[in-house]
Amino acid sequence: MKLLRWGEAGAERPGMIDAAGGLRDLGGVVPDIAGDTLSDAGLARLRALDPATLPEVPADTRLGPCVGGVGKIICIGLNYADHAAEAGMPVPPEPVVFLKATSAISGPHDPVRIPRDAAKTDWEVELAIIIGTRARYVEEDCALAHVAGYAIANDVSERAFQNERAGQWTKGKSHDSFCPLGPWLVTRDAVPDPQSLPLWLRVNGTVMQNGSTATMVYGVAHLVSYLSRFMTLHPGDVISTGTPPGVGMGMKPPRFLVPGDVMELGIEGLGQQRQPVIAEPG
Repeated sequence: MKLLRWGEAGAERPGMIDAAGGLRDLGGVVPDIAGDTLSDAGLARLRALDPATLPEVPADTRLGPCVGGVGKIICIGLNYADHAAEAGMPVPPEPVVFLKATSAISGPHDPVRIPRDAAKTDWEVELAIIIGTRARYVEEDCALAHVAGYAIANDVSERAFQNERAGQWTKGKSHDSFCPLGPWLVTRDAVPDPQSLPLWLRVNGTVMQNGSTATMVYGVAHLVSYLSRFMTLHPGDVISTGTPPGVGMGMKPPRFLVPGDVMELGIEGLGQQRQPVIAEPG
């Protein structure tokens, strides 16, 4: 099942994809793709619907981020061994954890804005885990039961803010528009193996990243279990699981985003995103 949110930014409505790929409105069924809707019982209720009975949504409607009510975005750094190598850093002995501000969340096709005084804005295609039920001290063998589904995230990063200024990574990761999320939340029953998903990213039509979640250092179940030992995971929380090699920072010479660039990215079975790059207004 593919769930989404559509409409103007800040006023999105819940929706789903029908068998023909059309958009259907869930506004009369649930208030949002958030909270209890993400539980097994909530998803079962949606799965029992006949999408053909739901109102159609115009195909050209803006898609918003695929989940609402996000309490936190937890990111995992250096989670692909080959990406750690291109960054010149060792594979971490346990997951590298940092947070990204929820105000960075945007729709999958919304423009990405380069911050004022930025110099090294970069791309990162990532598999996002969407939590469905509260997880606290969960064992790895039952961790996936707490997952509602999966989506694409672009962990856009301003490397100069991230790496060349004092403090932690968060300020290089959290500018408005730095977390395009969607287009859909694909429920976990439709993703039998989250560790076998090809993922890719292009800039201006040129392939920059071409990898697979099979090469993650720490897989989905491990990450959910691991994080649940340090913080309670709530419905709607997003875990962005790291990126394969091919980021601009790792190129020789480095290549960073400029206004006018276009990013396109995708993960097999989870759809595609497309973002034009613009300068921060004002």
